[in-house]
This record gives sequence, structure tokens and C-alpha cells, in this order.
Amino acid sequence: MATKKAGSRLETEIERCRSECQWERIPELVKQLSAKLIANDDMAELLLGESKLEQYLKEHPLRQGASPRGPRPQMTEVRKHLTAALDRGNLKSEFLQESNLIMAKLDYVEGDYEAALNIYARVGLEDWPLTGVPPYRLRMAADAYATKGLCLEKLPISSSTSNLLVDREQDVITCYEKAGDIALLYLQEIERVILSNIQNRSPKPGSAPHDQELGFFLETGLQRAHVLYFKNGNLTRGVGRFREILRAVETRTTQNLRMTIARQLAEILLRGMCEQSYWNPLENPPCQSPLDDPLRKGANTKTYTLTRKARVYSGENIFCPQENTEEALLLLLISESMANRDAVLSRIPEHKSDRLISLQSASVVYDLLTIALGRRGQYEMLSECLERAMKFAFEEFHLWYQFALSLMAAGKSARAVKVLKECIRLKPDDATIPLLAAKLCMGSLHWLEEAEKFAKTVVDAGEKTAEFKAKGYLALGLTYSLQATDASLRGMQEVLQRKALLAFQRAHSLSPTDHQAAFYLALQLAISRQIPEALGYVRQALQLQGDDANSLHLLALLLSAQKHYHDALNIIDMALSEYPENFILLFSKVKLESLCRGPDEALLTCKHMLQTWKSCYNLTNPSDSGRGSSLLDRTIADRRQLNTITLPDFSDPETGNSPEVYFHGFPSLFSVSSVHATSVAASRVEQALSEVASSLQSSAPKQGPLHPWMTLAQIWLHAGADAALLQAHSWPAGSRLVSPTPPSASARRTTQTALSPRQAMGAGSQPCSRREAGA
Repeated sequence: MATKKAGSRLETEIERCRSECQWERIPELVKQLSAKLIANDDMAELLLGESKLEQYLKEHPLRQGASPRGPRPQMTEVRKHLTAALDRGNLKSEFLQESNLIMAKLDYVEGDYEAALNIYARVGLEDWPLTGVPPYRLRMAADAYATKGLCLEKLPISSSTSNLLVDREQDVITCYEKAGDIALLYLQEIERVILSNIQNRSPKPGSAPHDQELGFFLETGLQRAHVLYFKNGNLTRGVGRFREILRAVETRTTQNLRMTIARQLAEILLRGMCEQSYWNPLENPPCQSPLDDPLRKGANTKTYTLTRKARVYSGENIFCPQENTEEALLLLLISESMANRDAVLSRIPEHKSDRLISLQSASVVYDLLTIALGRRGQYEMLSECLERAMKFAFEEFHLWYQFALSLMAAGKSARAVKVLKECIRLKPDDATIPLLAAKLCMGSLHWLEEAEKFAKTVVDAGEKTAEFKAKGYLALGLTYSLQATDASLRGMQEVLQRKALLAFQRAHSLSPTDHQAAFYLALQLAISRQIPEALGYVRQALQLQGDDANSLHLLALLLSAQKHYHDALNIIDMALSEYPENFILLFSKVKLESLCRGPDEALLTCKHMLQTWKSCYNLTNPSDSGRGSSLLDRTIADRRQLNTITLPDFSDPETGNSPEVYFHGFPSLFSVSSVHATSVAASRVEQALSEVASSLQSSAPKQGPLHPWMTLAQIWLHAGADAALLQAHSWPAGSRLVSPTPPSASARRTTQTALSPRQAMGAGSQPCSRREAGA
């Protein structure tokens, strides 16, 4: 009686070790079993053959596409054990089936694919039971289907008939799908058994649950089916297979696999699927899809059923994405969460390879997040995601640089500059980083001293950054010119302007084919009132880049400074043919038309400008458009609002002062120097972000620039008629409706009504004055 109990206990322990793949314990347990139950010699041969084969595969893992290994001493010993168990015929039918499946796996490892397929045909793999069996039998079934699929892939087809090829491909895919489904079922079942044993057993000091490994055959079954679908051009079934695996209840063993599959599916949804061809996970796939190869016909649904399936996530109030970008974003956020949770932070040498793998996996996720969120203008959310990655981004330039770019796009320029400083430390030979930081400092932050330091970093770098030295001098010249604009002493202004001119000349000499260098040199000469020299360089810029709007505009302004108003107007018309909605060009055209063609022509242009202004700025809250309430509505709304903010500013919306034109992200050097201009430049980003927030919370029209209203009032004054003068009073009133408290609008209205029409026309008839050159 005691012997039977001991034997039963040993059999249970052996079954547990087989289910948990603890093969190193099997030989010792077999010795104990043979000593107690002499009749189990055949079972011992089976167990020893299986354990030695699995130990060999664990020590010498197989690789996809590797050549067969052929007979080896270890494999010869395994075959002896299995042959002895099969030849005696004393095993029960279920253990006889197990022996045959192990022998078929051995045949595959040695490269005898036909012998393996013959064994599977003889055993009747399709009739293998999945219910009421121990977990290790589920694993054996999954391994068998994966091995059968591998054998079918390796063997050539005797006939080249297309129907036979299609049938063979479908058989292979079906084997892999069955292997994957049963593998998921096995992993769920073994995790349930392990957790149950831990709860029922008294915990021992130092004991820990055994980490399950997928192994070559289970991993092949889970990952090979969708690869073949994509290879055969059936994207619909490939996406469906991804979703089936992701919907299965997660286990510890499948966490890394799920992150990989989620990332791959997100990449396909972003790059290979549009909104029109998308179907959500709860819908049946379309019978015909433009995603699939039309030359390959195949069913988009499963052609088999299993008696037992893996558990899937189900329940009420489960979110289901409705768009491809929405599903991709959800998958990437899940992958990002898993990457952060499993990040390897240890810096000891033993963990270096694991740390590199973890970092590479996370970098791919963040690159895809950049694509998904960048398309929708969600840079704020992207910067938050990348900030979470900083905990394992030590000395990793790519993540730091991505973080800096996301902060730039989100309007957090001050913080972006600090992150760019770290990027410069990590990659000091890359001249584009300090140039980017200098652009930020000059453009939105107005940190001119910092910009000068970054520009000098490029200029003083030596031969390492010789190709960017011209850009460095260009940035340095812009910094000096802006500092001259802000300087309050005339002597300091002249010194800084000379420095700027020398820097621009140096940039032009280093890169004579760069149209920007010629343009900014002409711009600085124009500021210094060297009009003929400026004309020569702006013509050089146009020879290098004939359709550059800024160069064309500068040429027109320089011609107007020489009283060639008609030529200037022709240049403006030519530029507007390429850029019909350029506000600055339209504003200059109104000024010139009022002088050359009279106020009536100018009035028509000004009305056109106002209509364009209204179409760009009079936007209501996109949530009122009836589009719906999906996750992406908010991102689309944010993108539309950001698009309106990037339009050129005519004036400061609070003051209505002369516009500050931006050329390539830098303030115009024609703008008038004032202390107030500095404060306006410093708060430009904060103002833009506050406009986004207010526009998302209110459906009121977005406040636009006031210059079109003021210009139209001046044109009515030029007309000289009493009726026109009366209507001119109404235009500043209209500007007050757009901005309730514009002090310059009220002041200008008072001044204009006190002047006669002739005096008002004379007051505004200098189109190339320093104050109006930026127009």
C-alpha cells in the first residue's frame, strides 16, 4: 500500500515537472520510480528520451531557417530510449502516442521531415484530446502542430500546380494557427496550476515560481502564422491573427511576446492601413479588402475549430477603437507601459545585454509613438511619454534628442533648450544641435545672449563641423542684428550692426550657393540703408532660389524705397501668384496699390485679405461639428488649432502694433526697436498655448490680427469721400469686436478722425519706412 502511494506521488511529481519543463529533475525521479515500480521500465525509457531531447534543445536552441543538424551522439541516445519504449508495446495508448510525437520531433531535429510527417499521419494528430488532460499534453500538441508546419514548409511539392501550392500554404498556416491557439491555452493552464500550487503549498524560504520559457516550437506557433499571411499578401488575416493573440488573457510568459506583437500591429496600422479599409476588432473582417493581394484568393476567416480555446478578455464597458490611428495609439501606449515596467535599469556589466535589449525595444515604441502623435499634433502628450522614458535614457542620445524635439513642438521652448544642452554634451560634434538651440533662443524665447553662445559654439568648433560653419555665422549675424534692434544706445546699435554685417558676409563667402546667406546679407544692408548693395545681394538670392517669398518681398520693398512703386507692385503680384494667401505680401500690395492704382484697387485687395483672414481665424470649436466623441476627435481639434497658430502674425493681438515678420523662424530685422517688442517675443509661446486652451474650451471665434481692419480704414480715408469717412469710423469699431481692449486701435481711430483725408493719406504714404518695412 505504501509502495502504491509512493508511486502515485512520484508520478504526480513527474507530471508536474513535465508540465513546467523542469527536465533536469526527470532522470532522478525516473530512478526513484523504477526502484519502486519495476513494471514501469517502458515509461522510464519514454521519460528519459523526452528529457534528454528537451535538455539538448535547451542547451542548443534551434533557429528559424537553420540547416538540419543530422544524427548526433546525444540524439542517438534519445532514439535508443524511444525505440525501446515503442518496440516493447507495453505502454498505454496515450503514452504510446506521446512516444510517437517525441520521435517525430526528433526526426525534425535530425532533418528527416518525411518520417516526421508519416508519424503525424499515423498517430492521428487531429484527434488529439484537449479537454481533461494535464498541461504537458497541451504543450506536446502545440509542439506537434508547429513541427508539422515546419516539416511541410521544408518539403518541396511534387507538382507545380497553383491549386496545390495554395493548399499547401493553407495547410502550413493552419498548423501554425492551431499550434499558437493551443500554446496560449497551455500557458494559461500552466500558470493557473502553478499559482494554485503556490497557494495550497506552505511557502518555503527562498522558493520562487519557475519562470516558464516558450521554446522554439511554441514561439514558432505563435509568431509564424501572421508572417506567412503578410508574405502571401493577406494583410486582413494577418491583422486578424495579431488581434486574436492580443485578446487572449495575458500570462507572465507571453508579456514580451504581447509587447512585440502590439508594436508590430501598431506599425502596420500606421503605415499599411487607411481609415477607409479599417475594421474594428469586434467586426468580422471584410470579404474583399484593398489591403490584400488580388492575385491570391483565400478565406478571411478560420477554416478549423478546436474543442477547447484559450480564454479571452470579455465583459461590459470594454473600450473598442473605431479608427486605425486610435487602435495604433492604444497599442503603443500599452507597449510603452510594459516597456517602462520591464525596463532594465541596472548598470552592472552582467546586465548590459538585457539593458540594451530593453532600451532598443523601448526606442522602437517611442519612435512609433512619435509618428502616431505627430500626425495629430499631440506634441504635449508625446513630450509626456518621452519624459517617462528618461529614467532609462542615461547617456542615450536618441531619446534625449526626441524629447527635445517634442518639447519644441509642444511649445515648451525654455525646457527644450535645457534638454538640447544635454544633447550637445552627449554629441558635441553634431553642429545641428546648437544651431537648433540658437534658433529657439532667437525666435520665441528672445534669449539673445544664449543664442550668441550657441552660434559661437558652431563657429569655433573647427574642422569637425566645417560644413555647418556658414550656418553658424548666419546664426551669429542674426543674433547681433537682433541685439542691435534691442539696444537703446545708438553707438551700441552701430557696433552690433557692423558685427552682424561682418558675420553675414563671412557666411556668404563660406557658402556662396546658400540663398539664405545672400538674403540675410541683403536684409542687413537694407537695415543699414545701403539700398544699392542690398539690391545686388537680394538678386543673388533670387538667382539661387527664384521662388523664395521672403527674397521677393525684400526686393519689392527695396524697389519701393527707391520710389519704383510700379516695379515693386509687379514683384508683389508675381510673388502672390506663387503664394496667393501670404498675408504679408497682400498687406504690402495694399500699400503699393493705394499709391499706384488708387484706393479702389487697394480696397478690393484689402477685402480679399479680410476674407482670407476670416477663413483662417474665424474657427469655432471642432467638437461642435457633429463628428462624434471618439478618442481622436480631441487630437484632430488640437491639430487644427495648432495649424491656425502657425499662420503669420500681422500684429500683436493685444496692441495692434506693427507686425513682426518671421523669416525662417527668426524675427524680421526690419522691425522697430522697442522694449515692448522684447516682452512680446518672450511671451509668444505662452500666448499661443493659451489660445489653444481657450479655443478648446469655448466656441467663440479665434482672435485674429487687427492690421487688416486698420488698413481698410486708411484706404477709406484715402478715398476722400464723406460717406467713406463715415464708414471708416465703423472699421475700428469692428476691430473692437474682435479684441475688446486694443489700445492702439482706439488711439489710431481718434487720431484719424481728427485728420483731414489728405493729411491722413500723407501720414501713411511711406511704404518703405523702418516701421512699415516689415509689412
